[in-house]
Amino acid sequence: MGVPAFFRWLSRKYPSIIVNCVEEKPKECNGVKIPVDASKPNPNDVEFDNLYLDMNGIIHPCTHPEDKPAPKNEDEMMVAIFEYIDRLFNIVRPRRLLYMAIDGVAPRAKMNQQRSRRFRASKEGMEAAVEKQRVREEILAKGGFLPPEEIKERFDSNCITPGTEFMDNLAKCLRYYIADRLNNDPGWKNLTVILSDASAPGEGEHKIMDYIRRQRAQPNHDPNTHHCLCGADADLIMLGLATHEPNFTIIREEFKPNKPKPCGLCNQFGHEVKDCEGLPREKKGKHDELADSLPCAEGEFIFLRLNVLREYLERELTMASLPFTFDVERSIDDWVFMCFFVGNDFLPHLPSLEIREGAIDRLVNIYKNVVHKTGGYLTESGYVNLQRVQMIMLAVGEVEDSIFKKRKDDEDSFRRRQKEKRKRMKRDQPAFTPSGILTPHALGSRNSPGSQVASNPRQAAYEMRMQNNSSPSISPNTSFTSDGSPSPIGGIKRKAEDSDSEPEPEDNVRLWEAGWKQRYYKNKFDVDAADEKFRRKVVQSYVEGLCWVLRYYYQGCASWKWYYPFHYAPFASDFEGIADMPSDFEKGTKPFKPLEQLMGVFPAASGNFLPPSWRKLMSDPDSSIIDFYPEDFAIDLNGKKYAWQGVALLPFVDERRLRAALEEVYPDLTPEENRRNSLGGDVLFVGKHHPLHDFILELYQTGSAEPVDVPPELCHGIQGKFSLDEEAILPDQVVCSPVPMLRDLTQNTAISINFKDPQFAEDYIFKAVLLPGARKPAAVLKPSDWEKSSNGRQWKPQLGFNRDRRPVHLDQAAFRTLGHVMPRGSGAGMYSNAAPPPATYQGNLYRPLLRGQAQIPKLMSNMRPQDSWRGPPPLFQQQRFDRGVGAEPLLPWNRMIQTQNAAFPPNQYQMLAGPGGYPPRRDDRGGRQGYPREGRKYPLPPPSGRYSWN
Repeated sequence: MGVPAFFRWLSRKYPSIIVNCVEEKPKECNGVKIPVDASKPNPNDVEFDNLYLDMNGIIHPCTHPEDKPAPKNEDEMMVAIFEYIDRLFNIVRPRRLLYMAIDGVAPRAKMNQQRSRRFRASKEGMEAAVEKQRVREEILAKGGFLPPEEIKERFDSNCITPGTEFMDNLAKCLRYYIADRLNNDPGWKNLTVILSDASAPGEGEHKIMDYIRRQRAQPNHDPNTHHCLCGADADLIMLGLATHEPNFTIIREEFKPNKPKPCGLCNQFGHEVKDCEGLPREKKGKHDELADSLPCAEGEFIFLRLNVLREYLERELTMASLPFTFDVERSIDDWVFMCFFVGNDFLPHLPSLEIREGAIDRLVNIYKNVVHKTGGYLTESGYVNLQRVQMIMLAVGEVEDSIFKKRKDDEDSFRRRQKEKRKRMKRDQPAFTPSGILTPHALGSRNSPGSQVASNPRQAAYEMRMQNNSSPSISPNTSFTSDGSPSPIGGIKRKAEDSDSEPEPEDNVRLWEAGWKQRYYKNKFDVDAADEKFRRKVVQSYVEGLCWVLRYYYQGCASWKWYYPFHYAPFASDFEGIADMPSDFEKGTKPFKPLEQLMGVFPAASGNFLPPSWRKLMSDPDSSIIDFYPEDFAIDLNGKKYAWQGVALLPFVDERRLRAALEEVYPDLTPEENRRNSLGGDVLFVGKHHPLHDFILELYQTGSAEPVDVPPELCHGIQGKFSLDEEAILPDQVVCSPVPMLRDLTQNTAISINFKDPQFAEDYIFKAVLLPGARKPAAVLKPSDWEKSSNGRQWKPQLGFNRDRRPVHLDQAAFRTLGHVMPRGSGAGMYSNAAPPPATYQGNLYRPLLRGQAQIPKLMSNMRPQDSWRGPPPLFQQQRFDRGVGAEPLLPWNRMIQTQNAAFPPNQYQMLAGPGGYPPRRDDRGGRQGYPREGRKYPLPPPSGRYSWN
């Protein structure tokens, strides 16, 4: 959803909703990767029933990642998607249902945003390619060094749109992936899998919500189902709250800003293409053995617990002395509705409401003050009471002028502080910095591989002194030029480009000055503010949009044709007389077909994904719709600083003109293109152990032509209709792999069939209430969670859903043991600043001492050599210990989480070579307590002083 910074604001205001995932990693033994057994209990101390994947949030980072090299071809992209799904599955471990939803054809209201994104992506991609070529030519002309340019076709992310060959191939690959996991993964044994690919109309997250709504309306639905939804969009939080399911969790990849990105020219880190100087790559490691390693770690996942967010909202929204009965469910619906005003995918946000300025808190305070007068709540099951909304909006309109003035004051204050900071940094910058072997290094990095060694320190120091003496003396009153050198006597006039102040985008509206409303409508809409009729039209369209969005979230798509026909929003003070505005929508509308949507959202540069005759309509000057595809377009920053925050001023697509132009080229479609241009549905998969397997197999054997009701008793209460699939996956039939690097399934036992959700009348209303029999989860928040500060205590992230997990600590003896067995040479060791070469880490890496046993295990023998320098793996990657047998490892850091009730695996320890089976032990403290001399089976320690213990 188009709400920048919403998740950041939410997680800061309600920190206890976030839980860090405990992830069990696959192990590797003798070069063989051992997958995680997802059939075992979840290490996060919670069991999920259903997992829903918003697949577009997985497809994009796997096909064009930002922090690592992109896959070389489409096959590698598919394998990356499979691995990402496996990782999510191993974290969540659903027990009943896995639902994969890919974005299909979107409603017309969403197509405007999709069109803007794809035009921007195409424009930015071409500009980046031109800039990259320009910088390359400049560097080579100066004699710089650059690796040879790779000849490969640039991946156009616009192909991740319904109707393209890429999406059609992705659907085939996912069918193969599901069949493979149902045949071979024990965690998928009794799972029901539903795939809704790009041929099924609707956005992925809304197809998931529609499924949940329709299943909740069935009598066999379990009201205590624990749902887990994967996706990074902020609107998933709103959608999860809108379901009114008491057990709803969102899993998303943790966002870490400022991740290192390689330069597009030299593939080195630390700079961008525009700052590339063509310098040779620095040697990584003693023998450059770490050249191919990337300085980035695998992303981590977090859980967002909506049941805890409901606790927060219940406390915040509870109001006393109401003239009507307080209902927390209705209050949460109103909170979701108010969040729409700060932005969403379908409407621009109001000019006076910015989430970074506390807009949601402002709306909640106004809501709590006005709700006593409204006589009821703003919404009910997705329908808006406009008369009550008008009171809220007019209350916001009364403070709009002060909001704009405060925004200007805050911007000026920030700009002033930044200017003072730049001056201070320039003033404090040292006049001379030694270079070469005397260059300052960070603590601990001087012994790292590749650091220079002074062959003649005396000569180097002399040269540094001479260089320092040769520079002119600088008095405190000396002025400096922009490059840091002293200026001539009397100084010189500073050029405009040397100014400390950054150029600001021109703002002709000036919302902080009187007359802002007149200037806003004149600049943005090109009409006079006195034109009440036009302003009324803008407000009515915006009100219709609010009603459409809320209906979309709670009831499904009210109209596939409606859209907001303006680039900008009205002011809150313009919401007068909206109570009598109509909010009904045309019924019986149908979505676009996939290729029709491509024509509506693609720029001409992405026309290669369309049939040739259709592509010609985008570029032919004589085309009747050539004006839909401008080669260049303006971006209005609209008071923002960066282009990505601005508004792309693209013409809106006229549906009637588009359909009329396409009628002439429809006969040119091939049978394959006609197939991709058709709308499809969902497909359900089960394995041979599932109760539904025999029922579905019998349907294929009898050749039933009519849809058949799904027996809910065989699949955890799921209801709907089955119909035979022409491209079904059937038992004892070979499932061919669409990816050449993966094997065919020659002994398949899985089966698939078309699935359709329960159908309801178009005017049916899904009630937004807690279902009968639903049990609220136990309260999580404690009194300390309501405090604004933590009383000086450092905040610590929570691992897993068990708040009372006890961390394992080290005592002094354990630290002495670690220091005794760990190598302490320069540039080596697991805790050194530089990565050691893999060849030096083939032996025993870490030998924790077990109480009650004289043997020292080799716990980390399953660690790969190239990973050894990253430190010990988390506890859930190591072998588990049973406290009952008296063997408890002393783990090497105090953040480890103790795993209880785990079975002690046999043959855990691999004995080390040495007399009597004991490892040779280095010790210079013979005779001290804990290190007796008597009874030794190995030679005496070397003389004291061989090891440094400080």
